[in-house]
Amino acid sequence: MARNIAVGIDIGTYQIKVVVAGREGSDNRVKILGTGYANSRGIRHGYVINRHDLIKTLQSAVKQAEQASGVAIRRAYLSVGGVGLEEFRSRADLIVSRVDSIVTELDVKNVIEESERKIANRLMNRKVIHAIPLAYRLDGERLLGRPLGMKGTKLEVDTLFVTALEQHLNDLIATVEEVGISVTDVMASPLAGSFVTLTKAQKIAGVILANIGAETVSVAVFENDVPISVRVFPTGSTDITHDIALGLKISLDDAEQAKCGALVDTVASKKRLDDIISARVADMFTLIEAHLKKLGKSGLLPAGIVLSGGGSGVTTIEDVARAVLKLPSSRASLIMPESTKVRDSTWAVAYGLCLWGLKNDTSSSNLSVLKENATGVLDWFKQFLP
Repeated sequence: MARNIAVGIDIGTYQIKVVVAGREGSDNRVKILGTGYANSRGIRHGYVINRHDLIKTLQSAVKQAEQASGVAIRRAYLSVGGVGLEEFRSRADLIVSRVDSIVTELDVKNVIEESERKIANRLMNRKVIHAIPLAYRLDGERLLGRPLGMKGTKLEVDTLFVTALEQHLNDLIATVEEVGISVTDVMASPLAGSFVTLTKAQKIAGVILANIGAETVSVAVFENDVPISVRVFPTGSTDITHDIALGLKISLDDAEQAKCGALVDTVASKKRLDDIISARVADMFTLIEAHLKKLGKSGLLPAGIVLSGGGSGVTTIEDVARAVLKLPSSRASLIMPESTKVRDSTWAVAYGLCLWGLKNDTSSSNLSVLKENATGVLDWFKQFLP
């Protein structure tokens, strides 16, 4: 596979999405070369529960993408989602190493590693997949940028660690590799999706991206162009379907159609349907509001909430989000090449992985860091530095 081509694989509970993208032309534009998808089997809440079934569906999606793109897929970037994702915060400080007190890249690396060591006892059975420095201080003074080249005695850092359950991560990687694809690197799904659903202006002002999947709601909160939180809640659009089936005494298939806007028989049924949907969706946003309160960001994100994923198509969802969170609310529109036919936000994660892959030199893969190195300090975090 050529070096200017990247593949993103998003394995969700409902569907598997594969995107092949490359750079071409004199302006080096990104173009989607092919896509593939299949209904997921063998995975629940982001956990692999039947590898054999998952391999079969993954093979189907990969084959579609290969046929559409004309590219034999041999390596790919993989998203990690589900309830196994969890964030941790830590603060650490170190004395600047050089005699002339100039802060070096080594000092930055060491202080982030020290912040991870301080929470090592909380990371049992977990693998750090992203280490994101949220803020630096030099001799007690908060910095607005990176500390490299500045002079000082004591360097401090506040770090956000995004982690995944190690067994789950290994199962996911092993499944992909059993299909004959080498996993170049992994990224948390909410961050991958943000590349093509959020603008830089939104990330600077303050925004929350909520991806409403079948069994989970994944959120990423940004401020000053930095991801300050990544969280997954164990509820999703399937819960809405179940509520409708029980409330209206109809089949799951009919409930799914009703959730997506299919007409119901009577006005009374329509009112009942709206009430059922609004109640469940309000519960979802109540969980998000509680999380924002813990972060001290409740009602304080000017760019509001951006809704993506299959569940974002539910009727009235924007209005409910606006009412519960007291924030502007909108559905995500993908920031993608005009020529592509892919406009559905459910493709955001897979395409975001491609963009990330095309920005990285695949010869300097971080997979060895994920598998062997407990520090988890990845080169990619530089794009998120404050």
